[in-house]
Amino acid sequence: MPHVRQPDTVVLPRNTSCFNLPMLSERATGAPAERGRFIASTPFVGRVLRDAVGRASPRQGREAHLRAAVDWLKRAQATTPDDGVSYGYSIRGGWRPSYRETSGYISTTFFDLAKQRHDSESATLARTVSNWLCEVQEPDGSIANPQYQPHHGIVFDTGQVLLGYVRAHRETGDARFHDAAVRAASWLASRMDPDGAWRRNTHLDTPHTYNTRVAWSMLECHQIAPDPAIEAAARKNLDWALEQESHGYFRSCAFTPGAAPFTHTIAYAIRGFLESARLLGDAAYEQAAVRAADAMLEHVRADGWIPGQVDEDGRPAARYCCLTGNCQLAIIWFKLYRYTGAKEYLEAAKRSLGFVMEHQDLTCSNPDLRGAIKGSHPIWGSYAPFSYPNWAAKFFIDAVLLWDEIEA
Repeated sequence: MPHVRQPDTVVLPRNTSCFNLPMLSERATGAPAERGRFIASTPFVGRVLRDAVGRASPRQGREAHLRAAVDWLKRAQATTPDDGVSYGYSIRGGWRPSYRETSGYISTTFFDLAKQRHDSESATLARTVSNWLCEVQEPDGSIANPQYQPHHGIVFDTGQVLLGYVRAHRETGDARFHDAAVRAASWLASRMDPDGAWRRNTHLDTPHTYNTRVAWSMLECHQIAPDPAIEAAARKNLDWALEQESHGYFRSCAFTPGAAPFTHTIAYAIRGFLESARLLGDAAYEQAAVRAADAMLEHVRADGWIPGQVDEDGRPAARYCCLTGNCQLAIIWFKLYRYTGAKEYLEAAKRSLGFVMEHQDLTCSNPDLRGAIKGSHPIWGSYAPFSYPNWAAKFFIDAVLLWDEIEA
């Protein structure tokens, strides 16, 4: 891989003269925060100041925003010493190491770009990343995060990589991906509790409603390797998740118990229900997805801003926007528009993506930032603060590709 020079850094005091900047969380960065200060690359200083005064970036045509995000995501893959995709670009040291969980579903985006945009480079990257994901799979079929507990499989990470294995098999017919998918799905079924929730091998050993996205991945595996036990396990989790939904909002959908969930995890839960309903033809799962998608419509401001967190009673719980969640919700609304023709879905999707575009810089001279999508707006918001995570760009690309299909 080509060597990418890290930018010069400056040290800023924790309390600046014009506004206070919160310390980075260990969970958001994957590294312990330094006491009393944070390290910012020079380009980040400008981003922080611009967000502080409320400046947006000049919005360009949809194609320009898509191309910039694609170029940045390819750069995120090129910066790593292995064949995975970097977690993203962060205030702490620039480019982060490869992130297995999101590399799994980013490979599906590269396959989409190869097919829909006739992008041969994306086709190569999709295969490269998929091969690497086979190499890092644990002997028991799981996917671990080496930054936390090496060789200790994680349910959610394994489910997201499973999506990549299944897609790689569909695109290539390679038995290696088929075998990897079967092993991952079997491991997931083995870790499920009798009530259908996952508690073992999860964050804080607590159940999460957003694991419907893992159930979806198991059902995708069932499509290429039919196994009644895998389908039954996926249904059991979806049925458990149904019990967590009330009036379109979910209990147990945050990373930590008692917290208001990010729109990111809310969208994960909705998408899991929606895609599972598509595969199973189950009206109950579809209705849960529609109720939740409709509930989130109420939170979209005229300019596309959505509060980054919404509690389980439907109350906004943040003054920042989780840009990743905006992109994910746009995908859901585009899909529902395609299924139903309801204009409110189309308009909400366009507005939410428009807000993201206004905070995606296409003119920055630094290629590490140009075209990237921030975790939060403003950049110090609680979701992935002071960073540009790879999955934000991935979901933005997926959403714009859907928009292009709808308006083709």
